[in-house]
Amino acid sequence: MTDTRLPAYATTADTLRADSLAVTPAEMHGLIAGMLSGGLELEDGSWLTMLYDYTHQGMGWPTESKTLAMQSYHQLKAQLTGSDLDLDIYVPDDEQSGVVARAEALVEWINAFLAGVGLIGTKGRTLSKDVTEALGDLKDVAQLGVDEDGDMQEQAELLEQVVEHVRVCSMVVHAELGARPDSDDTPKTLH
Repeated sequence: MTDTRLPAYATTADTLRADSLAVTPAEMHGLIAGMLSGGLELEDGSWLTMLYDYTHQGMGWPTESKTLAMQSYHQLKAQLTGSDLDLDIYVPDDEQSGVVARAEALVEWINAFLAGVGLIGTKGRTLSKDVTEALGDLKDVAQLGVDEDGDMQEQAELLEQVVEHVRVCSMVVHAELGARPDSDDTPKTLH
């Protein structure tokens, strides 16, 4: 786990809204996770430009929101390149919102993740069966709906299982497509 912690989901949502950005915390986080998992070079600063292009018609973000995006980037980078290979999905927790709001945020995260992978580009790349299946599962889960007339406790438990599946699928994509930091053990080839 990384030491970088994001603020409570509602706090981030308030900041983005106050800065007049039409993006949710789940979308911001999912987009950055998708770019990193799609193979964004870790030291490439172009991710901010892509974030601005995708979310704010190319215009930069105000300082507080940009800081939240930078925190998300650093948290995700540490999680995805660390020895634990862990990934937090940034959606509201149960205490902040109900099952329906969590499910909606998860769908936003997934759609933004898929867009982030697409921004980096999978065209022309041969994807393994595992990655193709993981991306397909994510697209299917993005059709998620909660039965508001059903047992909310049961719906909450099912949602937790779905969140875990999304986390695993995202990590499968990153394991194949995501950029890795250079290791000192890897021999360098000079041409």
